[in-house]
Formats: sequence, structure tokens, C-alpha cells
Amino acid sequence: MFKHVILFLVCLSCYCTQANAADIKNIGVPYVQNYTKAQYQSGNQNWSVTRDEHGIMYFGNAEGLLAFDGKYWQLYRMPNGLIVRSAAADGRGKVYVGGFGEFGFWENNKQGFLKYHSLIGLAPKSNIPNEEIWKIYVDGDKVIFQSFGSIYIYSKGKITIVRAHKPFLFLFKIGSRYFVEQVDAGLFELTNNQLVYVNGSNVLGNTGILTILPFRGNKYLIGTAKNGLFVYDGNKITPWNNQANDFLKTYQLNNGAVIPGKYFAFGTILNGIVIVDTAGNVVQHVNKSSGLQNNTVLSLYTDNEQNLWAGLDNGIDRIEVNSPLYFYFDKTGRFGTVYSSIIFNNKIYLGTNQGLFYSDWLPGGNNQLLQSFDFKLIPGSQGQVWDLSLQDGRLLCGHNDGTYQVNGGSISKISAVNGGWTIKKLNDHLLIQGTYTGLAIYKKDNSGNWVFDHRVVGFIEPSRYVETDGKGQIWVGHAYKGIYKIVLSNDLKKVVAQKYYDRRSGLPDSYNVNVFNLDNQIVFSSDSGFCRYDDISDKFYKYQQLNKMLGTFASSNKIISAIGKKYWFINHGRVALADLSVPGKLTIDSNRFSSLNGQMVQHYENINLINNSIYLISIDDGFVILNDDDALLADKIKLPLVLIRKVENITDKVSVISENTNTNSPTDIEIPFSQNNIRISYALPYYRQAKIKYQYFLDGYSRQWSDWTTQSQKEFTNLGHGTYKFSVRAKINDENVSPVTVYTFTILPPWYETNIAMFIYVLLLIVAFYVFRYYYHLNLKKHQDEIHEKLHREKEEFVKQEAIANEQQIVKIKNEKLQADLASKSRELANSAMNLVYKNELLQKISEEINHLKDGSGKPLSEDQLRRIQKVINEGMNDERDWNVFESSFNEAHENFFKKLKSDHPDLVPNDLKLCAYLRMNMSSKEMASLLNISLRGVEIRRYRLRKKLNLEHDKNLVEFLIEL
Repeated sequence: MFKHVILFLVCLSCYCTQANAADIKNIGVPYVQNYTKAQYQSGNQNWSVTRDEHGIMYFGNAEGLLAFDGKYWQLYRMPNGLIVRSAAADGRGKVYVGGFGEFGFWENNKQGFLKYHSLIGLAPKSNIPNEEIWKIYVDGDKVIFQSFGSIYIYSKGKITIVRAHKPFLFLFKIGSRYFVEQVDAGLFELTNNQLVYVNGSNVLGNTGILTILPFRGNKYLIGTAKNGLFVYDGNKITPWNNQANDFLKTYQLNNGAVIPGKYFAFGTILNGIVIVDTAGNVVQHVNKSSGLQNNTVLSLYTDNEQNLWAGLDNGIDRIEVNSPLYFYFDKTGRFGTVYSSIIFNNKIYLGTNQGLFYSDWLPGGNNQLLQSFDFKLIPGSQGQVWDLSLQDGRLLCGHNDGTYQVNGGSISKISAVNGGWTIKKLNDHLLIQGTYTGLAIYKKDNSGNWVFDHRVVGFIEPSRYVETDGKGQIWVGHAYKGIYKIVLSNDLKKVVAQKYYDRRSGLPDSYNVNVFNLDNQIVFSSDSGFCRYDDISDKFYKYQQLNKMLGTFASSNKIISAIGKKYWFINHGRVALADLSVPGKLTIDSNRFSSLNGQMVQHYENINLINNSIYLISIDDGFVILNDDDALLADKIKLPLVLIRKVENITDKVSVISENTNTNSPTDIEIPFSQNNIRISYALPYYRQAKIKYQYFLDGYSRQWSDWTTQSQKEFTNLGHGTYKFSVRAKINDENVSPVTVYTFTILPPWYETNIAMFIYVLLLIVAFYVFRYYYHLNLKKHQDEIHEKLHREKEEFVKQEAIANEQQIVKIKNEKLQADLASKSRELANSAMNLVYKNELLQKISEEINHLKDGSGKPLSEDQLRRIQKVINEGMNDERDWNVFESSFNEAHENFFKKLKSDHPDLVPNDLKLCAYLRMNMSSKEMASLLNISLRGVEIRRYRLRKKLNLEHDKNLVEFLIEL
């Protein structure tokens, strides 16, 4: 029996809350969200479920403790890779876990890393468990761990052990009471660490007690593996007759949980989850065919938001048991894609791409296990069904092959016009239909049936949407392009006027433009927003007021009338319900319908009102039932805080700095300056289907709050040192905003700006001061010595310069004296030359005058006398002593003139040298002729000859040449 019991899988006890739940419907199934192994990247089996004070979900997984915050999954492995069979959060930062021969708790360290602390060391060595820990309960300051062999009570740092003669099965906590079954011995209550037998528990049989839940009043609901459900009132145990008993016996109950309100969920080994109300009626059955990933339910847990979490043999699922939406899926693909659906005369009809299907609709039946459907194809309806429309008590089916009237399980053809897309009332007796090839008119006969009357002549365009305005004009939305305005004749048989509108008429685009009636106004949808038609200008204009109030739903491609002044807006797969009942005000709600997003057939979305609060919604492979009253029960929810899940260093390679930061912890994370490029990841622990956006602000870095974004992480680069406060908040479906979470961290200064570095800097400054002072004085002395040396050198230099100046002055004086002497000699030379010239000229005149002299008798002088006188004159004129005196004076005035001249021109004769000297003194030809005692002509001849001897060019001046020499 003990081995057989081990085959039964573990369950978690229920967690009750005070929330008021909406009634769970027995039609379809609530929304089920699957978390596959591929998503959470861990083991298949999930043996237990718990939730901590921050809203993080924890799962006892085959590979360790698995955490989920609504965005990120994280696996924490146990020592030796143990399977976590049980897990329980204490609400104070610890998550207790148990596995084979091991139990302890996980807790965040100062850096936020979740670390494991084993408690096995506190148990006596003789009682260390060597088996699985299947149950953990936190009760105030004590924690109870249960295996098949022992119960370990951990309190105040010590472990107390409770044992029995026979093995235990499972321990259950209900309120403040604990019950445990001993194999083949019955049910016992654990009181003050003692086991007290529950009288009459033998009636439960020996198949194993797998759940005990609080029941009405102070009673307890006991679930067994194969013997069904029992009620314990504190005195006796009696069987509880209910609709689920046979089901639970057949498919082996495995665990249970309370759903706040009046419901109980039971997980089975073989067939998923069944939900029972307090009256014993089965209201829901969720299994693999209706959304679960696996039919073997290992654990159940109900959170505060009434999500029912199921740990499965392969995966994790979340069931929104209080959702106003209930789904029916055609998992077998029997009827294909649903384009239209409607309920009529207690039958539900589905118009699909394969034909028209129907099943009985029995809401509220008390004798059936739960609402089930058996859809059948109506004979003759094979093919594409576009539209199901209820008109004055007659159900009409727009089909690819024509239009039919539906009568229960049969149809009758009333029109052969192909492709009945849409049908609308013109008046009480006439209908107008948009088809593949234009418009068709139907009229009501005497029996109240609709019959085909005629096609409208003059218009053959594919008519996807048809609306009539207050002037009786027909607006037709073309299946692909543009809008038509049509005026019919009085008998409605032909078109008397029509006009085509596209982009040129003011529409935002020519394609994907549709026409709808919104609160008795004709509006036109487009990807750029809604438009209205102005009859005076015959143009279209943006409907700015409506577009502004609709927000993101301004680009809706379809409007469906709901009830009263409520309308459904479909924006390319997204669904919202708008309320126009208050003039000038529009409220729009998309939150409740986020699970429908993307599930409806695009451009053929279909929603029908069943009664004042229930809608039938067509989806791809089935339908959804929406109870609007249930949806309105939930006010705006209070959102949890955004959690800072991870801080990473992204400077060089990615490394984790901190995890699981507790917003209530005063610990300030310090980050080295070398890691000042960080990425902060955050998440909102909100698990329902919703569009979550985040907004952040980094005090000390940002100037203002960021824009709202769906990104759940943010990178900051090149942060300067200092303390920063990172604030983040979340918004759900553009409405509810969470409180602000603040995470404080410090970027440490670089090593050269730390306190130690500053101390070293001060020390170095002091040392530098004394070193500077020493060298300053050293340099000062050296400088003084240099100044003295410099002064000495300057003095010597001054004396030297003064001596040089004196010498220069002496040289100058000497030069001046020499110049004066030279000038004097030059004057003397000039005077000497002039005297010679004067003497020669005088002698020349005397020579000339002698020829005219006469003696005393008046006779001319004799030739002999004249010769003697002339000889004296000639000797006076050619006296070499005059030349020697002249040459000596000339050499003193013009030193080395003759030497250089003779050196350069050795062929010069003395007469040539005389001529050169006279030319050097710049004498005239007449003066030179007198000195040389030759004629002027002779002077010119000598000059000519001299030029040739000196090899002068013809254009070179002889005097200048000699002066330059």
C-alpha cells in the first residue's frame, strides 16, 4: 500500500482570500495561459506552487526552484541537483523548499542574490531524512516539513521531530489545524506535536487522502484518490454526494484548492481539472482538449487575483477562473475557421469556411455535468458562410452560394445571388444585402418570411459594407477600394445616381476604407482614423473629436453595435468596447478583452448579443462567451510594485551585479566605477493578459520621466560616480498605473577619487610640500649663488664691454684720425697735383711766351738761347722728382693701388701707371695733358690704349673701374 501511495502525486493545500469572485460559468472554459518547458527552460514536472510577498511565483520543479515574475523566468538549482518536491514562501523574504533528504530555505543576500541555506544540520543525526519532503507549511514563527516517515517542526533555530508507528501520506493545513493520514491507520490531527486520531476516519478507505479543504461553516472537505469526496464536521465523516464524485474516482483525484467564493478545484492524474461549487455541481472541466498542456495535475494554487495555477507533469498553466470570457475551441478542426456565430431558438450556430454547424444551447441546465456541445453540419450548407443575421425572428445565412433561411437543423434557399456578405434593414418590410456583384433587395411575405425580391440594376460592384443615411442614400464600402454613394429609384429597382469616392475626395486612402453606422451617424474607417462626409462640400474630413477620444482605436477597421449606445471597435485584431451613452463623452475599455487580441478572423470579426449582458464572439477555431455583468464587477485593480529583477554590468562582458532587489531593503548597492555601464531589468508581477508599459526616471541622470514603453529593461552608460535613484512604474492597458518603485544604487568613485586615494593625495601633498620646501631653499641658495655669480659675470662682462667700448672708441678715434690723415693726404695729393698742373701750365705758357721774346735791339732771341731756355723748361716739366713726390703722396692716400694694378696688369708701363693715377683722381683731360706734357689728343690716345691693356668692355667706364679697384 505504501509503494502504491507514492505513485500518487503531491498537491498544495488551498490559500483562501477575501476576494469576491464572479460566478464561474459552465459553458466553454476560462482563459488558460500555457507556460511551456521551452519558455521556462527547466524540467517538465512542477510539483508545488507558492507565491511570495512581492507577487513572485515559485514552482518546485524537477530541476530546482523555478521563479517567475510575469516577465522573466529564473531557475535556482538545489545542492546535488535535487528535485524540489515542495515549496512555501513565508511572506518575509524566505522560500522554504524540500527534496530528497534535504530541506531548507532560499533567501536574498545583500546583493539580492537568492542563496540556499540548509536546515538539515539542525536535525539529530539519527533522524536526518533520507526520503522526499512532500509538504511544507509556514505557521507564524514555525515551519513544518513533512516526509512519509517524519514531520519536522523548525522553530527558533531548533528542529522537533514527530514520528508515528506507520508511514504518513500527506499533511494538510486548514486554518490553524493540521491533519495527516497514516497509511492503513486512518486520519490524525497534529496537536501540540502529538497525533490524535480522528474518529470515524476509517470510512475514508485506504486509497489515500490527497486533499483537505475548508468547507461550509467549520466543516472540512476531504478528497480521496479513488473513493470520492467526504465532509468532516468535527464529529463525523460522511460521503458528499456531488456531480464530480464519479469523475474523480475514475480519473484519480490528486490535489485540490479553494477558489475564493464558492468553488473548489480538483486536479486529477488522468483528466485535468474539475471545478465544483459548494452545492456539488460541476461547473468547469479543463483538460488537454480544452487548453491544458497536460492532463496530469501535480499541484494547484490559487493566488490573490484568483488565478488558478496548475503545476503539470509537463508544463505550467494559469487559469483565469474569474474571467468574464469563456472559450470553446475546436481542437479537432472539425468545423474549420469561424466567420460568424449566433444563438437562436436554444441552438448555437457557427458559420465557418466549411459550412453551417449547429448544436443545442442549454444554459443553466442543472442536471448535466456541464454544458457540452455536439456540433453538426446542416445538410446542404457546405461551403463558405459569411454572415448570420437575425431579422424579425428569422435567421438568415449569407453564403458563398446564395442566401438561406435557417430552420432548426435545416436550411432553405431564398436567393441565388452569390456571396451574401452583409444584410441590413431598409424598413420594416425590406432588407438590403451587399453581395459579390452588387445589391439585392428582400421583402417580407405574408407569413413573415423573407424572400428575394430583385437585384438593384446599375450597380455591380462587390459590396462588403452597406449603410443607409438619414436622407435615404445608400453608402457602400467596396470590398477592396473606395466608397460609393448611391441613390435608388422610388421602387428601389435601379440606381438613379451614384458617385465613387477615394483619396481625391478627402479620404485618407483609397484602400481599406469601410462604412459604419455609429450612434445614427455614418462614419468611415481607415488606417489613419475615422472620417465624416460633408454634404455641402461633397468632401470627407477627419472626425477629430472621435479619433481623439478613441486613442489607439482611432484606426479601427470595424465597428459592431453592442447594446444601447455601446459599440465594439476592432482595430486589426485588438478589441475594445466603447460607451457613448453620455453626450460629449466616450469611455473605451480594452483591458477585459486583451485575451481576444489576434484570435478573431481579420476583417470578418463577429460579435452577437445573446441578451442584455452576454455576447457571443466568433474566434478562429471556436467561440467565446462574454458576460459583461461579470466583467463590470471588477473595479480598477490595485497593481503591485514593479520589481527590480536584475542589475547587470555591460561594460565589457555582461555580468550580474545584483538580483531580486527588495524595495523595502535599505541596502544601497555599490557598483565599482569600472562597471559604470549598467542594465536594469524590471518586471510587474501581474499575470493576466494585458498590455504592460513601463516608465522610468533616473535621478541624477534623467531630466524627466521617460515615455511609456513595453521594454522591461534599460541601459545606462558612462555614469559618473555618485548616488542614483532609479524610479520605475508600470501601466496596464493604458489605464491603471502602479505605485513608483525606487531603487537606490551608488557608483563608486574611480580608484583615484576614493577616500584612501584622497588620504594618499594629502600625504603626498604634505611630503611634496616639505620636499618642495627643501628644494625651494636649495634652489633659493643656488639661485642666490647664481645671482652672485651672474653679478660677478655681469661685472666682468661690463668691465670687458667697457674695455671693448674704450678700445672701439680708440679705434674709432684712430680711424677718424686716419680718415682725417687720409683726407689731409688726399688734399695734399690734390694740392700737389694741382701745383704740378699749375707749374706745368706756367712753364708751358713761359715756353710759348719765349718764342715771342726779343732782345734789346728788338730782334728775336737766338735759336741757341731759345733751346737752352726751352731745355730748362722741359726739364722742369719732366722732372721725375715731381712724379716721385706725387707717387709717394698717392700711395699714402691710396695704399697698394699701384701694387694691385701691376699685379693684375703687369704689362702696364710707368706712363700708363701715371695715367691710371690721374684718372683715379678724376682729373680732366686738360689737367692730365699738362701733367704728362702731351696734347689733349695724346691723352685720348693713351686712354684708348690703357683700356685695351686693361681689357675693359666698351660700355665699362674707365674712371669707375679704377675707383673700384
